[in-house]
Amino acid sequence: MQNPVIEVTQLAKHVTSSEGVLTILHALDLCVAAGETVAIVGASGSGKSTLLGLLAGLDNPSAGEIRLAGIALDKLDEDGRAALRGSEVGFVFQSFQLLPAFTALENVLLPLELAGHQDAEKLALAALHRVGLDGRLQHTPRQLSGGEQQRVALARAFAPGPRLLFADEPTGNLDSATGERIIDLLFELNREAGTTLVLVTHDAALASRCGRTLQLSGGRLA
Repeated sequence: MQNPVIEVTQLAKHVTSSEGVLTILHALDLCVAAGETVAIVGASGSGKSTLLGLLAGLDNPSAGEIRLAGIALDKLDEDGRAALRGSEVGFVFQSFQLLPAFTALENVLLPLELAGHQDAEKLALAALHRVGLDGRLQHTPRQLSGGEQQRVALARAFAPGPRLLFADEPTGNLDSATGERIIDLLFELNREAGTTLVLVTHDAALASRCGRTLQLSGGRLA
C-alpha cells in the first residue's frame, strides 16, 4: 500500500485493574490508504472504541506504533497530537459531544477558531448550509432534535477539511429512519471531500456501505 494515511504496527493496550492486567488490544497491524472507507465491527467490549481513540491520539498505547499521515504519534507530546488532530482529523461521536451552552453555529465555529482558520465563520456557515441547518444556526443543542444535533456534529467534523474522519457509532443514539438519513449524509460529505473514513459500528448495514470491514474480536483483528 503506497503512502498509507494510517499505519499501525504491533499495537497493544493493557489496563491494570484490581484483578490484574487486562489486555484490551493484542498486537494489531493495520494500514488504511488515503480515501478508503473502513468499518471496524465487533461485539460490545471487543475494543473498537479503544482502537479508535488510540488511532486518533486521544489515548496512548501500551506498545506498538501508530503513524497518522506519516507522523509517528509517540514522537509528539500532547500539544503536538492536539495540533495534528486539529489540522488532519475530524470526529463524529455517538453522543454528539456538542457544547450545551453554545449555538449550532458556535459549536462548529469554535474548533475552527482554535485551529486558527482565518475564514472560520465562512467555513462554519458553509458546513451548516451543506447539512441543511441554515434555519437553526442560533439554536442550542437542547432546542435541536437528535438528528439535527448529529448534523451539527457532521458540519463540525467536515468544516476544517480534514484528511481523516473517525466516527464512533454515529447512529447509536438515533432511531433507524433518522440514522439512515445521517448515514446517507455522512457518505455524501465524505465522497465530496475525498476524506479517509474509519468508523466503528455494530450495525451490519452501515458496515456494508464501507469499502472494507475489519472484525475485532477479543482485542484481535480477525
